[in-house]
Amino acid sequence: MKIESQIENISSFQHLELLANQVVEGFISGMHKSPFHGFSAEFAEHKVYNVGESTKHIDWKLFAKTDRLYTKRFEEETNLRCHIIIDNSSSMHYPKLKDSQNFFENKIGFSVLASAVLMNLLKKQRDAVGISVFSDTYEYYAPEKGSDRHHRMILNTLEGLLEKPTTKKSTDTITFLHQIAEKIHRRSMIILFTDMFQSGNEEALFNALQHLKHNKHKVVLFHVVDNKTELNFDFDNAPRKFIDVETGEEVAVFADNVKEEYEKQTESYFKKLALTCSQNRIKYIPVSVGESFEKILMTYLVEKQNFG
Repeated sequence: MKIESQIENISSFQHLELLANQVVEGFISGMHKSPFHGFSAEFAEHKVYNVGESTKHIDWKLFAKTDRLYTKRFEEETNLRCHIIIDNSSSMHYPKLKDSQNFFENKIGFSVLASAVLMNLLKKQRDAVGISVFSDTYEYYAPEKGSDRHHRMILNTLEGLLEKPTTKKSTDTITFLHQIAEKIHRRSMIILFTDMFQSGNEEALFNALQHLKHNKHKVVLFHVVDNKTELNFDFDNAPRKFIDVETGEEVAVFADNVKEEYEKQTESYFKKLALTCSQNRIKYIPVSVGESFEKILMTYLVEKQNFG
């Protein structure tokens, strides 16, 4: 399910909710090819049967089709609480989009659409969702709820993030991850979208990530980057002026002169981040703008299966 193959369909949808639904429906229709094939048609209405549960709600017709046990769901049932966190600092509004580009071709747009896609899936499964947005301030917080009105309020907030920031906003990830961790009291899956560009104390940053795991929360970190320029430093060797979008600091260099060292430092940081997350049992998933959302949806489904 490549985004490129859906561009014509996608660009005709301006509304975030319709677009998210388009992505989820495409994903669900392809699920019969995956280990989750038993979910496809009935997936919104069922959950996996766990040994020891009452058998009275088992769907035997679905068992006959899939050879797997699922129980029927009820309207009021909420299996999961999910809290989505989005970094809205100025670096997340990179790359600067041309008029011809889609909103999801920069980091904030990709994160917003990915969040809307996950919310669509959560809504189908009647799970509760909350959201936090931070940059140099704690911009927005909504607790986990499952109502239609709540979903619409969060979608409106997400759409607002697509507007280009008028002021340079730095990232204070450490402060706000601690604050967010204190707000989430009931056990939840916490999903974080950030580019992890935080200057200063790496150890303090890792401690803040670890704090998210208190109360036995499950934490998934989607590390959002633009692979072409941020990971591979893919520029020609004309003299260029690079500007820090958060501080305004400028540096003039030839890309070839710094490419090797830049890529070495970046790879080292990413490896350290992945290792730290692994040691702290945080699911670390690097994603690049322009990628399919399948990796994000599959990660969510696998982690939900393991949530128990």
